[in-house]
Amino acid sequence: MNVIFTVVFIASMITIAVVSPDKLLSSLLGGAESSVKMALTLFCIYAVWMGLSKLAEKSGLSKYIARGLKPVTKRIFRTDDETANEQLAMNISCNLLGLGGAATPYAVKAVEELDKQSNDFAQKLLFVINATSIQILPTTVIALRAGAGSLSPSDIFLPSLICTAISTLTAVGLYLIGRKIWR
Repeated sequence: MNVIFTVVFIASMITIAVVSPDKLLSSLLGGAESSVKMALTLFCIYAVWMGLSKLAEKSGLSKYIARGLKPVTKRIFRTDDETANEQLAMNISCNLLGLGGAATPYAVKAVEELDKQSNDFAQKLLFVINATSIQILPTTVIALRAGAGSLSPSDIFLPSLICTAISTLTAVGLYLIGRKIWR
């Protein structure tokens, strides 16, 4: 795949150099500037949310959230382990808030806990749910749209909710069907 991207990049550079050599450098610098701006925006978003997640963890709020979501996580993931349920609840909470990057460390910790129990079903289901990540509030996308100068960055709210709900329900359904077929 890297070879394909390299070939496309080199072909594009040659084309721009031949067709409009005066725009070559400004295009490269403009692209670099845009990518740095987007990277810094994402860094700031994740720094804020990871900080808030850590505060929630240290203040005991994550345990409270886990207690509230325990009936859901216990039923969905079929585990009674407190630590695993707490990590699963924080992962789901972050995903619901559209913070996939912040959800990942909790997923890793949850998988480690589920691995201790040899709960293969829960690990695979967590992967499926994490990959599709239903989002009630797509904060990362809204922040990126705002950073890119969108006039109404929150217009993505309803389409994102509908799409992520459909994709999550479809993926979980297909996983459960596939699990029954290939047992």
